[in-house]
Amino acid sequence: MTSRYAGLSRDQLATLVPELLLMGQMIDRSGMAWCISNFGREEMLQIAIEEWMASSPIYTKRMQKALHYEGDDVITIFKGLQLDIGAPPQFMDFRYTIHDRWHGEFHLDHCGALLDVEPMGEEYVRGMCHDIEDPTFDATALATNRKAQIRPIHRPPRVPADRHPHCAWTVIIDESYPEVEDIPALDAVRRTRAARTELDPIDTSDEGQSDYSGPLLSDFDFAAFSHSALVRMADEVCLQMHLLNLSFVLAVGKRAGTNTELAREICTKQLIGVAGLGAERIHRALDLPGGIEGAMRVLELHPLFNPAAYVTAEFGPDVVHVRRSPAHEDGAWISLVSPTETRPLQAIVTAVDKHLDVEVSGGENDWIARVLETDSEAKEFPEVSVAKVSGGATFEFQPRKSLPLTVV
Repeated sequence: MTSRYAGLSRDQLATLVPELLLMGQMIDRSGMAWCISNFGREEMLQIAIEEWMASSPIYTKRMQKALHYEGDDVITIFKGLQLDIGAPPQFMDFRYTIHDRWHGEFHLDHCGALLDVEPMGEEYVRGMCHDIEDPTFDATALATNRKAQIRPIHRPPRVPADRHPHCAWTVIIDESYPEVEDIPALDAVRRTRAARTELDPIDTSDEGQSDYSGPLLSDFDFAAFSHSALVRMADEVCLQMHLLNLSFVLAVGKRAGTNTELAREICTKQLIGVAGLGAERIHRALDLPGGIEGAMRVLELHPLFNPAAYVTAEFGPDVVHVRRSPAHEDGAWISLVSPTETRPLQAIVTAVDKHLDVEVSGGENDWIARVLETDSEAKEFPEVSVAKVSGGATFEFQPRKSLPLTVV
C-alpha cells in the first residue's frame, strides 16, 4: 500500500521526520497529567515505565531492520536512539562518545523533558531521571544486546541548578552482566497488528542514502537520505507512536480495572492533546495553507491516520472516509474516534484554522468526517492546552552539521 508520505518532496520529508519524532515525545506530555489526576504520581511513574518498556524494544528493532544497521554493539544502540521518539533530535540533545564497540558514553546538552518537569519540583525530576530512566534505558538497549547496561555518571536534580550538560551516562556491554528481562506487557504488544505491520522496503536506487549502515553520525542528517528512505522513516515513526500508545492503553487499563469508561476517557484526553499539538507543528513546519485545504493536508499527514498500511482511510477535498482496519483491531488511536467522539479531529482542524469544524456520520468503525467552515471561532481544548505546557510546543529545530564519530 502506497504511503501517504510518498507525495511529499524529499526536502519536506527531511523537515517532517524530526517533527514526527518530537510529536512522539509529546504523547507523555499529553497523557501523564490525566494519569496523575486519576491515579496519583507513583502510579503515573509506573505507567510511564511500563509503556516504554513494552514498546521501545519492538520499534527499535523495526528501525534497525528498515535502515540496515542491525548489530550487537554500542554504536547500534546510539544509532537507534537517534531515531527514537524517546530521544527526538535537539529537543533531547544526545551527544555521543565511542571508546570501542562495547564501551561508550552520552550526555545531554539540552533535555527538553527535564526543562518541562523541573518547575514541578524535585520529586518529579527524580521520578523521571531516576525511577523511569533506570529500567527504560536498559529496555531500549535490549533490542540490540541484553547484556548492555546504561548507568549514570551524573543526572538531575541538577547541582548547581544550571549544571551543564544536563546529564551524562555510560553504556557498557559485558558478557558478565545479567540479561535485561522482558516485562509481561511486551509480549502483548508484540502480538499487536502494529508490531507486525509490513511496510514497503526502501528503494535502494533512489537518490540519496538508503540506509544507516555507515559510521555513527554526531547528528542524524535527514537531508542526506533518499526520498524512499525518508518515507519509510516517517511511517516507522508513526508506528513507534502507535506502539507506545498501545502500551499506554494497557498500563492505564490495568490501573482502571473494571472502570473501562475511565480508561477510555484518559486515553481519549491523551489523544486530543497530542493530536492538536502535533497538527499545529506539522502545519507550521511544512508551511501548509490555511482553511479546509490545509486542514485536509494535515489530517492526511497526521499520525492518527498513518501509516496507510495500518489505518484504512481515503481522503477527498473536504472529507475523510475511515474503514475498519488493523488499527481498530488493536484498539489504537483511530478506535477512539467515532460519530459520538469527534474531539480529536476537531483538535486537529482547529489547530490549522479556528474557524473550522468537523461533522462525522456513520458507524463506530466506518465513518465519514467532513471539514466545514464556521462563523464562530473555536476555543482550544483544555487537553491541548495541557500538552502545550511542554517546551516541545514551541521548540524550533536548528540546522546542524553532521560529523562521523570515531573511537576515542
